Amino acid sequence: MSTQSVKPLDVFHESDPAPVEYRRVYVWELPVRAYHWINAIALTTLCVTGFLIGHPVKLEFGSEAYQQYWFGWVRFIHFASADIYVFNFLARIYWGFVGNKYAKWNNFFPLTKRQRQEIVDVVKTDVLQVKMHSEISTGHNSLAAFIYFLTFLAFCVQAITGFALYSSMSNSWMPRMFTWIVPIMGGDTGVRFWHHTFMWFFVVFVIVHIYLSFYHDYIEGRGTISSIVGGWKFDRETPEGLAKVCKLQDKSTEVEKP
Repeated sequence: MSTQSVKPLDVFHESDPAPVEYRRVYVWELPVRAYHWINAIALTTLCVTGFLIGHPVKLEFGSEAYQQYWFGWVRFIHFASADIYVFNFLARIYWGFVGNKYAKWNNFFPLTKRQRQEIVDVVKTDVLQVKMHSEISTGHNSLAAFIYFLTFLAFCVQAITGFALYSSMSNSWMPRMFTWIVPIMGGDTGVRFWHHTFMWFFVVFVIVHIYLSFYHDYIEGRGTISSIVGGWKFDRETPEGLAKVCKLQDKSTEVEKP
């Protein structure tokens, strides 16, 4: 199942006789929005605390290190955020099977010809900028959905390597499940290297994600930013409605001809 998409129509030119009608579409359900914001907070916290763990900041205190314990709190916040991230991710997997059509997991895989063509169109529009507009999907466009799938895989790598690093200093059942990862990846140094490298993948992803969200909100004007808060988007009318508007425009143009 793929998300509905319609081709955009320029309705802002002065000669347009009638505006294109919009309809409100409930796209992002509450569990999806909750996942997004919990994920955003947890991921930001993980990146900040993870960077501090990898590159500790020297702080001057009047008291002894064991008395103020600030680095211990950094590690605790990092581990707690990781647990929240994992269980939040598991909840999203569940909702990918029971949610509406915009939340379904098959949207994240370019299995159909239309999805693959949409990826090409979005690359031409957003990356190469050799095309003015691509098809506008109501939910995620196919390229964004596929990139989100890649971030899910990257998160799995982060979770596995993170718990593997934690396994040497914890007796908890969850980290102990990943002790076998350490020798496979060449010891703690190898695991730490890949864990730190994938952190920068998420940093770049967040920057690009925020930029493209505002970019599409501006060029589409359908409430992309507000939809992740309230769940609603403004979608152009159905193809039948668009055909009706185009017909009205054609008649108006014929009347105006000398």
